[in-house]
Amino acid sequence: MPQEKTPRQHWLAVLARSTTEDLQAAFATLEPPPEHTLLRPPETGLVMVRGRAGGEGARFNLGEMTVSRCAVRLADGTVGHGYVAGRDTRKAELVAIFDALLQDPDGGPALRESLIAPLARRLAERRKAEQARTDATRVDFFTLVRGD
Repeated sequence: MPQEKTPRQHWLAVLARSTTEDLQAAFATLEPPPEHTLLRPPETGLVMVRGRAGGEGARFNLGEMTVSRCAVRLADGTVGHGYVAGRDTRKAELVAIFDALLQDPDGGPALRESLIAPLARRLAERRKAEQARTDATRVDFFTLVRGD
């Protein structure tokens, strides 16, 4: 049974799956732009992706995947982390900045409403449209059983 996501896990998942353009547009609306220092500059590397046979079986190494990461510290000392699939280091930095901003007990809830909720809706719409395209090409196979 899957565990319930924490609020931070939720917003990090939404940020990581969002487009760089959406994150850049949201960052441009922040006045003033948050001052931050790079604790870990954006960098790209590989991680091993593991799978399970049938989703429940023994684990096995599926292959390697490219990941970019970044860590930042805001002026108030809050640390944010960003991990994204692929080689987009700017996206990793933006995710880290937003992660730090969303941890703020004063401004975080408002930012969740103005940033995370719309991004989550956009991701759900994109997923639904992709599912509709996939369903349009679905082929159902059936097998006739011979009686013995």
